[in-house]
Amino acid sequence: MKCRFLLILSISALQCSHTKTITSSTENIFPDELVHFVAYKSNPIFTGTGKDNWDKQMRERGYIIREDNIYHLWYTGYEKNDGNRSLGYATSSDGISFTRYPQNPVHDAHWVEDMCVVKSKDTYFMFAEGKGDLAHLLISKDKIHWQEKGQLDIRQTNGQPISKGAFGTPTVFIEKGIWYLYYERDDRGIWLATSKDHTIWTNVQDDPVIKMGPELYDQFAVAMNQVLKYKGLYYGYYHASAFKDWHEWSTNIAVSKDLIHWQKYPNNPIIGNNQSSGIVVNDGNQFRLYTMHRRINLFLSDNKK
Repeated sequence: MKCRFLLILSISALQCSHTKTITSSTENIFPDELVHFVAYKSNPIFTGTGKDNWDKQMRERGYIIREDNIYHLWYTGYEKNDGNRSLGYATSSDGISFTRYPQNPVHDAHWVEDMCVVKSKDTYFMFAEGKGDLAHLLISKDKIHWQEKGQLDIRQTNGQPISKGAFGTPTVFIEKGIWYLYYERDDRGIWLATSKDHTIWTNVQDDPVIKMGPELYDQFAVAMNQVLKYKGLYYGYYHASAFKDWHEWSTNIAVSKDLIHWQKYPNNPIIGNNQSSGIVVNDGNQFRLYTMHRRINLFLSDNKK
């Protein structure tokens, strides 16, 4: 780790200290299109308004899905640090220039941040943090009008409720009728619970499925942002911090064959410099990585590496 002494300068410095010789099998597990990205020339593409209104500032994690060639963005806006966190909505035809919904905020009755949106049949499910970093669920039929369904009920493997305290950054993946919920507890690890009805969630194990460390880039915090399936494997994009005070974050990736056991990419982080809360969207031709830490930056897949 010859560059370790540069840690205080930037998380990006970790990339030179953490570079390893990757075997051909690892390259196949982590294809270039999922790990190599270049910054869009005109970042950021979306920010808070900077004006004295409900979305003067933005909070991570926003979420983007692409349907029928339209990009749908949900984001958290707020005016004051001690004020409410409200839900905003915007759309784009190119995934770069977004137009805010005229009747924003689309939901301000409950605290909404760090959201993940998945669709099941004709319903959109939004899993989000509420006040106190307690995850809750909202549902919608049209992506605009959201109905609050309450705090998530997460149980230990023995069926008892998990211990009191924060459980946030909910990330959900659905496959074969099983709902997989990844959540963090004070960003100290990533846990996994499953459900058949998205009502009661039961841990697959009572320890994290992704732990902090032992490498430098994620030794003080980890939290899942998105899970996608690609060529028969599951990829988890997660944010992490190398710093005890969390003053800087990075975007990282891990791979799994069963959604439970995860292998971290040897060359993490894939994006440094406080660009985190990343999610990937397929634009029909390539993958795009959007980072959502207080502003939205776009990174395009670079297959030349």
